[in-house]
Amino acid sequence: MKICIVGLGYIGLPTAAMFATNGHDVVGVDVNQKVIDALNRGGIVIEEPHLEETVKQAVDQGTLRASLKPEEADAFIICVPTPIMPDKTADMTFVENGLRAVIPYLRKENILILESTSPPGTTRDFMGGILREAGLNPGEDLLVAYCPERVLPGRILIELKENNRVVGGINEKSAEVVRELYKSFVKGDIYTTDATTAEMCKLMENTYRDVNIALANELAMICEKMGVNAWKVIEFANKHPRVNLHMPGPGVGGHCIAVDPWFIIEKQPEISKIIHLARQTNDSMPHFVLEKVKALTNDVQGTKKICVLGVTYKPNVDDMRESPVIELVRLLKEQGDFEIVVVDPHVNFEGSGDRDVYEAAQDAHLILLAVNHNQFKSLNFSRIKDVMKKPQVLDTRHFWDALEVEGAGLQYHLLGWGREQA
Repeated sequence: MKICIVGLGYIGLPTAAMFATNGHDVVGVDVNQKVIDALNRGGIVIEEPHLEETVKQAVDQGTLRASLKPEEADAFIICVPTPIMPDKTADMTFVENGLRAVIPYLRKENILILESTSPPGTTRDFMGGILREAGLNPGEDLLVAYCPERVLPGRILIELKENNRVVGGINEKSAEVVRELYKSFVKGDIYTTDATTAEMCKLMENTYRDVNIALANELAMICEKMGVNAWKVIEFANKHPRVNLHMPGPGVGGHCIAVDPWFIIEKQPEISKIIHLARQTNDSMPHFVLEKVKALTNDVQGTKKICVLGVTYKPNVDDMRESPVIELVRLLKEQGDFEIVVVDPHVNFEGSGDRDVYEAAQDAHLILLAVNHNQFKSLNFSRIKDVMKKPQVLDTRHFWDALEVEGAGLQYHLLGWGREQA
């Protein structure tokens, strides 16, 4: 089957590669010429284990190529971003543009699939309305379905294949046909339902995690006030067979957990009270960390140098979408008396990718561990202590061993543990 995939980002490109290495002829479409050129050379512009090898294999065997424009195909899959607008509603511009781009190439009996995370009703009402305006009747002229991914960056290829999936069809026939298409590479179970149920399912998977993280973050703030170690509380609470608390941190990022709950709130703002409160709690964490940084440096006169380790939204990836660390850096700079130096080996954020940790720590008043990249695990803390003006660290991820850090002569502070010093 020939498949046209619109959007070659963190989901679209791996999906294209999986279809292309499992018996399909795939053309990937993107607006970024660099992405197009890289793919047609068998390369990629993002970080993801084993993805480049898979892409190269597909390109070399002639089953995957990229273009700036769609082509006629048997199936069309839209994998474009659905960002949040300033008013916390979904920006459907990319979905609409992707859909309108493929409409001239659609033929009767074609398959049309939306993978982009979207508010409930998008497939049936939003896409359906545009298709009907173009003279196409979803479910009759076209087989239309929603099929969201369930993958973790760093494991995308593995989880695309192994994870269970849900296919929501505009009608039963659409769901069944799309299910058979994805069975060409998905080894997990594939469940079928209606499109709106599948959309809500995707949103609730990430909303569940967001609410759980908000509970952990609220616990961390409470423990800070009470002098209790929140991480120990979570460790012991999770010994209970029916308890699974998540971990606190400086906020929630990524294009899923930090965004998806707003799509539910948008549709039912009066009812989504717990979901809304969880979002507000998690969005407040950069402010909470800011206050902790200010407290740890309030005895420093003049400019206070803060060395921030990590700026991506999670460890060991190059993805900065909705990263709370970016917001934290912005808040620190707004104070006017902080010099911020960021180190991150995965991205170039204000020069972060080229910086050496030890050089960045020179004359610093605080090391702030914001993202637990593997590269930050085994640092020479004695060396860091020797170059700092005020030898102290703030660990927001419970990543470092307090005894090791303090044994090197540094003060160790942990987010969610309200103590002056270990």
